[in-house]
Amino acid sequence: MAGKDEQIGFHKGSLTTLAKEREEFMKVLGIVEQLMQMHIKALKDLGVDLEAEAKKTPGKKSLEGAL
Repeated sequence: MAGKDEQIGFHKGSLTTLAKEREEFMKVLGIVEQLMQMHIKALKDLGVDLEAEAKKTPGKKSLEGAL
């Protein structure tokens, strides 16, 4: 069985690694969000009403609602 100090070091190291992973994930999520907003704006500029289209297909989740 590992000593208490070793266990503490392991858990602290794990938290540090996971915090960095979370930070990188948030960066990727931000990029995905920007790209989705760009496509939504382009569709609106082309006259596509995503909310109206979502209402035509009951039971399906709205694309904008997923944002």
